[in-house]
Amino acid sequence: MNRKGSVYYKESFAGTIEETENGYIFTYDDSYRESKEAMPVSLTLPLKEKKYESDMLFPFFDGLIPEGWLLDIAEVNWKIDRRDRMALLLACCEDCIGAVKVVSEK
Repeated sequence: MNRKGSVYYKESFAGTIEETENGYIFTYDDSYRESKEAMPVSLTLPLKEKKYESDMLFPFFDGLIPEGWLLDIAEVNWKIDRRDRMALLLACCEDCIGAVKVVSEK
C-alpha cells in the first residue's frame, strides 16, 4: 500500500513524501528546488535533484508528528495506531507548528 503526501515549505509546494513497500522516499519538486527562494525543508534533507530513500520514516518528518496527549487524541479519534508513523504524519501534520506542513494525497 503506497501512501503519499505533498510537502509544503511556507505555503510553497516543496516536494513529496511517499511510503512504499520498500520504505520511504522524499523528493524535492524540480520547480521548487530551482527557485531563488528555495530552502531545504530540513538541514538533514539538503536541496538536491536525487530522491532520498530510507527504510524508516525520515527523523525530520517523524519529529513533526505530535506527542503526548495530542498523539493520544489522534490515536483515539482517528483510530490510528501510534506505530503507523506515515498515517499519523498524513493525518496530523497539515497544520503543524513551523514552516513545513504535509498534506495527504488521496
